[in-house]
Amino acid sequence: MTSEMIPESGQFVLSNVRLHASLTPGFSASYDSDGFALADIAVADGKISSISARGQSNTPAGAVDLGGRIVMPCFVDCHTHIDKGQIWPRKPNPDGTFMSALNATGADRAARWSAEDVARRMDFSLRCAYAHGTRALRTHLDSVAPQEEISWPVFEAVREKWRGRIELQAACLLGIEGVRDKKWFESLAKRVAAANGVLGVVTYMLPDLEELLDRVFAQAIKHGLDLDFHADETDDISAISLKKIAEAALWNGFEGNILVGHCCSLACQPDLDVLDTLDKVAKAGLAVVSLPMCNLYLQDRRGDNTTPRWRGVTLLHEMKARGIPVAVASDNTRDPFYAYGDLDMLEVYRMATRILHFDHPVGDWPQAVTSMPAKVMRLDGFGTLAAGGSADFVVFRGRSWTEMLSRPESDRIVVRHGRAIERQLPDYAELDDLMVR
Repeated sequence: MTSEMIPESGQFVLSNVRLHASLTPGFSASYDSDGFALADIAVADGKISSISARGQSNTPAGAVDLGGRIVMPCFVDCHTHIDKGQIWPRKPNPDGTFMSALNATGADRAARWSAEDVARRMDFSLRCAYAHGTRALRTHLDSVAPQEEISWPVFEAVREKWRGRIELQAACLLGIEGVRDKKWFESLAKRVAAANGVLGVVTYMLPDLEELLDRVFAQAIKHGLDLDFHADETDDISAISLKKIAEAALWNGFEGNILVGHCCSLACQPDLDVLDTLDKVAKAGLAVVSLPMCNLYLQDRRGDNTTPRWRGVTLLHEMKARGIPVAVASDNTRDPFYAYGDLDMLEVYRMATRILHFDHPVGDWPQAVTSMPAKVMRLDGFGTLAAGGSADFVVFRGRSWTEMLSRPESDRIVVRHGRAIERQLPDYAELDDLMVR
């Protein structure tokens, strides 16, 4: 399967494709038990001109018969760290633990994160994501002083360079203890607002957590910013900052979007505590993103050659049952927090299906890497396939979930604005000069 299957004219019909019910709003068809229906997709002038059920109309001459292969909208990756990405060769994690990752990254940031270094690694990461079929991406930017003065201008330049290929958002990242410096934190919030960014912090169970959360919400309200938290990335059952964030959202009357990542400790807590937290999260309108690959790697490392005994993911099924928007995302790639990864959202969804049981039934779980994160990121028209929408989609060889999720699908075809792109992954050797220890 090659990109030559897609006519270069930008005007064509893909016939006999397999579309999923959860990703095709407004499309009426007879779906099978896996949620798929056979269809024809017509494309013209960079947009999907029509989607019709297979056999409902005459297939035009010259249509490309895809033999029942799956077509999905391009991916939306709502939680990444492309400012950290690719530093593993020069700063690995000595034991795979969270604390070692934190220390290694901090040391590397202080020593090496110049504007050129950050920009080159960001661009490398985005080329990976683009080739794999990602259309929109939110990255966290380490924003402890003085790094915020370097990384935010770099991000704004990179966003402009990538405009039209990947829709980029950024959220600042710092430990919530940094909020204690009121003057500095307000200046950071102003910087984030000027860059059309998202306000973000990492929460811990500090004695003054509630007061600090109020300061975060106050700045978000003052500057009209959405919020993005890292929370409870631990197996410590006393870590309940997810609940504290929900409570703070309620008592501050916050009306913006809030995304909370990780929330690992929730899976270890007593049932009654879990139910109380989920009720508050639902009432406050929070969305949650789980990072299955990174947390499987980091969590429950016991040392002494002991086998891990839990998966590190949060309770997405229980959240979804309460109407809480949920997503999965890439998180870190080839840095001390995760030694692997390539910003491939198909890999993320494949791993999430296995780790989190996104199956039996599949239901609408494919939305977790498409339309749901798009909604959280306020991206209208992203993550779905519909007549009149942009012709941004991925053609897979697989004709069923078990076929598509059993192989890497390295020969997938990525179509952007109605044309197949050249899926050229960057060579790691490009960064060799940055990796000298």
